Amino acid sequence: MPTHALLETASGYAIFEVKLTGEIEAKSKAFQDSIIDFSKFSKMVSLMSFSPFKSAGHALENANDISESIVNDYLKSLVELNLSKPTKKSSIVLAVTDPNLGNSIRTETKVQCESGDMAMELIRGLRLHATKLLKGLQNDDFTKSQLGLGHSYSRAKLKFNVNRHDNMIIQAIALLDQLDKDVNLFSMRIREWYGYHFPELVKLVPDNHQYARLVQFIGEKETLTEEKLPEIEAILEDNSTIAQNILDAARGSMGSSLSEIDMLNISTFAIRVVSLSEYRKSLITYLSDKMNLVAPSLTALLGDRIGARLISHAGSLTNLSKYPASTVQILGAEKALFRALKTKGNTPKYGLIYHSTFIGRAGPKHKGRISRFLANKCSIASRIDCYSDNPTAKFGEALRGQVEERLEFFEKGTPPSKNADAIRKVLDELAEEEVDVEMDGPALTTLEPSPKKEKKKKRKSDAMDVDDDDDEPSPKKKAKLSKEEKKALKKAEKEKAKKEGAEADADVPKKEKKDKKEKKEKEKKKKE
Repeated sequence: MPTHALLETASGYAIFEVKLTGEIEAKSKAFQDSIIDFSKFSKMVSLMSFSPFKSAGHALENANDISESIVNDYLKSLVELNLSKPTKKSSIVLAVTDPNLGNSIRTETKVQCESGDMAMELIRGLRLHATKLLKGLQNDDFTKSQLGLGHSYSRAKLKFNVNRHDNMIIQAIALLDQLDKDVNLFSMRIREWYGYHFPELVKLVPDNHQYARLVQFIGEKETLTEEKLPEIEAILEDNSTIAQNILDAARGSMGSSLSEIDMLNISTFAIRVVSLSEYRKSLITYLSDKMNLVAPSLTALLGDRIGARLISHAGSLTNLSKYPASTVQILGAEKALFRALKTKGNTPKYGLIYHSTFIGRAGPKHKGRISRFLANKCSIASRIDCYSDNPTAKFGEALRGQVEERLEFFEKGTPPSKNADAIRKVLDELAEEEVDVEMDGPALTTLEPSPKKEKKKKRKSDAMDVDDDDDEPSPKKKAKLSKEEKKALKKAEKEKAKKEGAEADADVPKKEKKDKKEKKEKEKKKKE
């Protein structure tokens, strides 16, 4: 049963002495009523010590330590000062809300902690009546300190990391996909609308952006003259033949004439389509810059669009790095997967990575293999980008080279290089360029393990050297024997014992044998 209770507040730490004796059920109705009633609860506990925080930064530091179950020096000094070390006569038990924090307090201060039902109910009552039990604080001070600490703690947990712009990539790729649909729809609409006036222009200019710019520039086809040819050529990227064909088609066009208000609406709509297509181009450059900053290895392996779609579908780069290669392979084909599982059909071989050029270049027999291999490299690239301090595109280029080698292996049979060798080359290049690339985890630090056979040989040779120097036999482990082997060993021991007894009889002195013979002869003579 707890003898003391620790209360962590936004204003400071408080230690209360529990005056209960005996075992009381924490879930009993009488105990619950006594916790709610302050007059009864005040008789159960008494304030022993309260140490307020020095500043808002000090409070935030202690709050972070408590959330991670770390004993702060301030809390350690408070516990050691107020709670003496337990002895045989008097045992001190401190009630704590978090059991992990209790374990760390026990290791630091050697004070026993408890976080059972009784401890939780006591701390619940302390939190309920904290403003009344802590007499130095008022209600406004308590709420203000809680609000300030809550804001600062949330702000510290949600710090903006410059190297992690996952949300920007997700929003950019979603907007880009929406713009692709909208620009195609608007381009089709303006082709149909302006086609009533100049139907020949549709076949001459297939590009949507160029078509919208020409509609904006030409306007009425009757106003098109040879003086406007240089500007039309500039719109068509210096294609003089198509510009001349447009001029000739405008002179003999079969389209109907439009009123001024109709032409005004068409030109206004063309301006909007041109602005949307130009913004789409700028958005593509923005997305490529962000992908090269956040996930350069994944970008070098798959490209901007596919890598961004993988990150968007996973939710973040961190989530993508946690996925296994089998999940990355079918990411984006969840409907087909569950349909195949429901109907017991063939599961899909690829999802979003189908748009990669590697799968298109592979033969029909090897598409599943290359998709599995590419998904493996994608998972490696995403983990390198997520957990490296200085992400670089060289790892992605090395992984891309491995995929190229795998394609050659499927086509020609040339053996590909190993993953450890490719990554080790990149690390050596970065070391030469004096670029510090610190990776978390043992994935890149143990890339060159010596083969198992060589290790065994080295160990044997080392053991032989030790035996020659010390002249002491190395202890051998006793092997476990079966019942039959134990019986055979017992029989062998008995046979050895019989042989030893026979040898002992043979070693009896000859004098004793002569005495025995003489005694036997005397006995025979007496009988006669």
